Amino acid sequence: MSTGVAVGPDDWGEAENAVSAAYFAHELTPLTAGSEPRLNVRATQIGALRLTRIGWGADVSVDTRHPGAYAVNIPLSGRIESVSGGHDVISGPGKASVFRPDTGAVITRWTADCEIVGVKVDKDYLHRELARILGRPDRRLPDQVDLTTAAGQNWMGLLRSIVEQVRGSEGLWQTPVVAQQLSGAITSAFVLAAMPDDTAVAPRPRIVKRVLDRIDADPALAWTASDMAEAAGVSVRRLQEGFREYLGMCPRDYLLDVRLARVHDDLVAGDPSSTSVTDIAVRWGITHTGRFAAAYRRRYGVAPSATLRS
Repeated sequence: MSTGVAVGPDDWGEAENAVSAAYFAHELTPLTAGSEPRLNVRATQIGALRLTRIGWGADVSVDTRHPGAYAVNIPLSGRIESVSGGHDVISGPGKASVFRPDTGAVITRWTADCEIVGVKVDKDYLHRELARILGRPDRRLPDQVDLTTAAGQNWMGLLRSIVEQVRGSEGLWQTPVVAQQLSGAITSAFVLAAMPDDTAVAPRPRIVKRVLDRIDADPALAWTASDMAEAAGVSVRRLQEGFREYLGMCPRDYLLDVRLARVHDDLVAGDPSSTSVTDIAVRWGITHTGRFAAAYRRRYGVAPSATLRS
């Protein structure tokens, strides 16, 4: 689901209701007497996640408890100043504020020039993913995430890519399998960006081989990094280190290689009058068709449509 809302300039109550429906229920307080809202809010649900873009157009304060879910607020401009769990956090571009579920929190000042991307993550879903990705269910998320690190930039790049994919996929992303894959990818990348590096020993080759065998047997599965780590019985970081050491690539690149090979075989054998490149790509778990086409061309030297027509 993707929604966009425009609100009349004199109605703070309607502005509060619109953002409550799109993100979290809250109490809104304008900080400047006589100010008027210039609200911009858009929301997209992807599996257990909701991505919401919010700008009030005026200095405001927001009071909420984030019932049942974590909130990760990423300022694209301006800043948010907040207090939660006794901690003061100020975030602008390059930082993200993390709010825990069912915990009182106040954004004491959301500046007029601030627009955020808010990521709402179901509490139980994130706790399961923390256990699967890090191998430790007791890890506590920090109050703020640095998005200027390599892991932070990777997460933001993935978010931007998936938002573009959702906008151009004509509903394909709404299918349960695709939604599960996208939400899993976003969550895994967020956890790796949010948590400090664990000291880890690379898994032995047999553990890597276990994942290779599972991927080869079912590459169309909506694999996420945490799924692969769970299959290996190690954390995501340990699995990534093992793949880099023994294969010279990350698990996601190996999965793409396998999918490209399966797609190529089906394109060679396919009939262009009764099937399409998209049909075949989706059959093997490909959801980002633009990125797939570029990867296919790099590997095989031609566009996938050319292989199907040959």
